[in-house]
Amino acid sequence: MSATPPPVPRESSAPYDVAPPGPTADAGYRDVPAAEGGRAGRGWWDANAQEYLDEHGAFLGAADFCWCPEGLRERDARLLGDVAGLRVLEVGAGAAQCSRWLVTQGAHVVATDVSRGMLAAGAALDRTTGVRVPAVQADARRLPFAEDAFDVAFTSFGAIPFVPDAEAIHREVARVLRPGGTWTFSVTHPVRWAFPDDPGTHGLTANRSYFDRRPYVETDDAGRVVYAEYHRTLGDHVREVVAAGLELRDVVEPGWPADNTEVWGGWGPVRGAYLPGTAIFRARLPG
Repeated sequence: MSATPPPVPRESSAPYDVAPPGPTADAGYRDVPAAEGGRAGRGWWDANAQEYLDEHGAFLGAADFCWCPEGLRERDARLLGDVAGLRVLEVGAGAAQCSRWLVTQGAHVVATDVSRGMLAAGAALDRTTGVRVPAVQADARRLPFAEDAFDVAFTSFGAIPFVPDAEAIHREVARVLRPGGTWTFSVTHPVRWAFPDDPGTHGLTANRSYFDRRPYVETDDAGRVVYAEYHRTLGDHVREVVAAGLELRDVVEPGWPADNTEVWGGWGPVRGAYLPGTAIFRARLPG
């Protein structure tokens, strides 16, 4: 293992003035002000971190690297390659389960997330597993690291779906990667947005336009946005990656394994047999 230490952040870049969300009063697909939608994620994940981990923690593992609800694991897929001795950044890390696994593979990892609640859950998993991951609270659109700080960056369903300006995330990742460094991210497969969020047979019939880019939004009784998730077409993702100066190398669409009986929101074996649920984009900073 290399003795290279993980990069030191300049300062936290998370927006600390976000009020906790109230209960959801209304939900649907509609346009909202970008600033309001983009800052909702931190409060929602702060409030729901433990519930999320109670529901999905066993499937994810405390120190395992799962790319998606299909159950694709990095130990099998090797999408990041050999990380021993490399400086690795996880963006939108949640409780940093993926980062923890990478530490066991000899990587020098730093995990970031906008949610203090998720990072607190990650610190608890550090204590439980005995595998410590340096963690920083940061908005993925304003990463607190110097240029050329990392060899590898990745996110498993983190950050990108929850902001209206994902192109800012790609630009920041490109800035902190060294030339030749890689950026790999998994998101909901864009085609899934045309179908109801239902893991059963009802979810097999399209009911809205694939080209309708209005986000899915939940608001409270006061009309405040408490959750927002943004749709991008396949072409949108490609254009945003390329506009950041990155080269797109591959798009992986995991199938649903026959032995995976997990139902996770709209994901499950019924729909998974017919429709892709996840897209994993692999990019590289030219060097």
